[in-house]
Amino acid sequence: MNFRTYFQSGGFFQGYAYAYPHKMAYQRLEPALPLRDLWSGEDRSALFLYAHIPFCEMRCGFCNLFTTTGADDPLTRRYLDTLERQVEQVHEALGPDAQFARGAVGGGTPTFLAPEELDRLFNILNRFQRAPHMPLAVEMSPGTVTTDRLAVLKHHRVTRASIGVQSFIESETRTLGRPQKIDKVRQALGTLQEAAFPVLNIDLIYGMQGQTTASLERSLNEALSFTPQEIYLYPLYVRPLTGLHRIGREPMDERMDLLRHAVDFLTSKGWRQVSMRLFRAPGYEPPEGPVYCCQEDGMVGLGAGARSYTTRWHYSSEYGVSQNKVREILDQYLRTPSSQFAAADYGCGLNDEEQQRRHLIKSLLRNDGLSHAEWSDRFQRPVMEAFPHLTELMEEGALRDTGDHLQPTRRGLELSDVIGPWLFSDAMKARMSAFELS
Repeated sequence: MNFRTYFQSGGFFQGYAYAYPHKMAYQRLEPALPLRDLWSGEDRSALFLYAHIPFCEMRCGFCNLFTTTGADDPLTRRYLDTLERQVEQVHEALGPDAQFARGAVGGGTPTFLAPEELDRLFNILNRFQRAPHMPLAVEMSPGTVTTDRLAVLKHHRVTRASIGVQSFIESETRTLGRPQKIDKVRQALGTLQEAAFPVLNIDLIYGMQGQTTASLERSLNEALSFTPQEIYLYPLYVRPLTGLHRIGREPMDERMDLLRHAVDFLTSKGWRQVSMRLFRAPGYEPPEGPVYCCQEDGMVGLGAGARSYTTRWHYSSEYGVSQNKVREILDQYLRTPSSQFAAADYGCGLNDEEQQRRHLIKSLLRNDGLSHAEWSDRFQRPVMEAFPHLTELMEEGALRDTGDHLQPTRRGLELSDVIGPWLFSDAMKARMSAFELS
């Protein structure tokens, strides 16, 4: 389908291509593939380390992430016990030369863990070799920001604290199925300011019922008052099996108007738009460190719900959204014999074309775009030869060729949630449509 028709069929908000392929394209791998074989031919000098903590205080109405609520101390201890067993197997499979250039702990809410559990978590992850000054990010929620937890994060050299606020207006967060007291949010942000992590990121959402450009600007202004280095601004999606989907609460049609207002507001304050969702403060540049390229290098995912990828294979535990399915997958993870962590049994292979699509999608959805030289060095032919239909994006005013790069324009960034899924291959779309979400 040509781009114009695809856009007209679904509008600006058709899907967030945060990863390619989506986990709904994964299938059972039979036989299971030994991790030692998967990683043997890979460059392991600058890997990404990701650990998933699938526990939250509450399940937000918009959330379709792999997480559960109501975890007690015995469950979190068992989870860390299992994670430690997995780390030992993965460490052995990667070999002694593996080094990590970036790291993140997400969820769920990692800071749901008690301080002593957080300390144990990082001690487990320290089994891997970290590059000097490795950037390390941790996600958190306002209700879990405490001085003793933050002290653990500082001790383990966490460099980026990311907090999900969504809105500073209580009536708006209630419509998201996330009741929270704004005084508690402000207290948490004040505590984070005092902790002085190198990078503070605040997540906000636009498109909930009752939101206006004025109320969004009010939330942005309050976010700026805490001097973050980054803001992620997410459009509201109501996905199947989420709380909002069950009650039939759809996002507003004014999401693009809200985004445009936010872009104008932030750029007028000197902020730089990096992608459709990411904005950086004036004068702020990410800290220098080992180079990690998400288009090319590998990620090692640990824990139930985490995904890993090599050049040729992406793999993870199974994918589910409902609480019953999440608990089922979590229970399977906890019962996994240690030896089984040495192989991948659920995932997706990427042939040459799919590797090119992944590189393309991951590049075109950021303002620096796709480097012609890097593409040619890797794939041995011009990108326009591989994907001639990219001319449609140029005709749309979404893409420009600077000679060195293919770069999205402002309109291109606005169209990110159309461009991403439009570039999915027919094969991956078929696998995703055949997936039975539960």
